[in-house]
Amino acid sequence: MGQEIIDLLERVDAEAFFRVVHAFDDTARRWFFAGLGRSGLAAQMAAMRFMHLGRDAHVVGEPTAPSIRRGDGLVMVSGSGETPVSVSFARIAKGENAEVILLTHKPQSTLARLADAVLVVPVEKTQQFGGSLFEQVSLILLDAVVLELARNIPDSHQRMHYRHANLQ
Repeated sequence: MGQEIIDLLERVDAEAFFRVVHAFDDTARRWFFAGLGRSGLAAQMAAMRFMHLGRDAHVVGEPTAPSIRRGDGLVMVSGSGETPVSVSFARIAKGENAEVILLTHKPQSTLARLADAVLVVPVEKTQQFGGSLFEQVSLILLDAVVLELARNIPDSHQRMHYRHANLQ
C-alpha cells in the first residue's frame, strides 16, 4: 500500500500541483470543499486542515456553510469527475463566478472541463479496495498544499495547534 502511494505521488504533475497551491494565495478568499462518499470525507479533512491554517473554509452541505459567491473558491474531490451532484456544485460555483479546483483521476471529465485548475491523481491500477488509493493520495496532496502555504506563515505549526479542536 505504501509503495503504491509513493509510486503515484511520483507521477503527479508538479506544475499542476503548484498551480493549485497558488490558487490559495489570496488569504481572504473563502473556500468551500466538496466530494461525495469517501472522496467527500477526504474533502472534509482537507477543509479542516485549511481552517487550522487560518483560512475561511467550509464544507458544502454543512448547516453553517454560507452560500458561495463571486471571489470564493470551491475544491472538489471526485475520482470520476462525473458524479451528478458534484457536477451540479461546480456549475453553481461557476455561475456565481467562483473559482473551481478539482482533484480527479479523470482529466477528460465533465468536472475537469468546468474547473479552473485540475490536479490529476493518476491512478491507473491498484491492489487496494475501490477508490482508496485515489482518496488517500488526494488527502496527501491537499495536506501538501497546506504545508506549502504554511511555509509563509510565521509560527504556523503553533497557530495550527491553537486552532485545533479543544472541546474533546
